[in-house]
Amino acid sequence: MFIDQYFIILVVPTMILSMFAQFKVKSTFSKYSQVRSSKNISGRDAAMLILKANSISDVAVESVGGSLTDHYDPGSKKLRLSEPVFSQASIAALGVAAHEAGHAIQHAKGYRPLVLRSTLVPAANVGSRFGPIMAIAGLFLSMPLLLNIGIALFAAAVLFYVVTLPVEFNASSRALAHLEKGNMLTAEELVGAKKVLSAAAMTYVASALTAIMSLVRLILISRGRR
Repeated sequence: MFIDQYFIILVVPTMILSMFAQFKVKSTFSKYSQVRSSKNISGRDAAMLILKANSISDVAVESVGGSLTDHYDPGSKKLRLSEPVFSQASIAALGVAAHEAGHAIQHAKGYRPLVLRSTLVPAANVGSRFGPIMAIAGLFLSMPLLLNIGIALFAAAVLFYVVTLPVEFNASSRALAHLEKGNMLTAEELVGAKKVLSAAAMTYVASALTAIMSLVRLILISRGRR
């Protein structure tokens, strides 16, 4: 890893924030995983109820290994929930399951930020992997074209991280609304679910900030070398 003053000033603080966010989401999820919901509804059941309420019948809800590995796959239309979420009736499980169901609703309704994020996936994968390497190589080899291509590629990855924010916030908003409207959680329990989703949202904010500051760093280094 190429370390310079910009890396220390701009990127390191956001990396620390990311580590704190990861700790926060794990500790918050663990805390509310121990609190059983009064309605005794599992994460799977909550997801199914929300999908049904939105007339979505072509999305399968299935279990996946690991912890906090929950996700919605728009390609196969499968909503995958980790075991602590799929079969448990905790406040954390319902919050996470409802959030992933929120992504399925976005997909069904053609939510534009989600469509844009899906379109950016290939460019983001290439940009995050090769962009910084090409940019740094361009600097050391004094090849402005390679430097600019690297920065452009990484910019696509940064755009992906930025677009992810409204997608995640909107999914959480939909989740809380359905948990409340469907009477799956009490008002007090909703507070716990909101804390779980807010902690998860912090990880996306931290990731976006890290990506943005990394891009700014590359731009500043390139201007300094010129």
